[in-house]
Amino acid sequence: MGYEDTKSDVKETMRDVDNKAKETWRKADGNESLSDKVANAGDDVRDTLGNAGDEVSRHTDDMDNDRPG
Repeated sequence: MGYEDTKSDVKETMRDVDNKAKETWRKADGNESLSDKVANAGDDVRDTLGNAGDEVSRHTDDMDNDRPG
């Protein structure tokens, strides 16, 4: 596991923590409105895309490292 892998893992963990904090804050008033649900879904999509981008980047870096120099 290299630097980029570690960085991607940390970013994924931070996205997850941030997402959970936002969801908890939105539920703090005791109910979850439609706008809260839409915001949560948007956060989930954004996090999933960010994680997918990191994964693609990680595999691209692996492919570059496997190329004969």
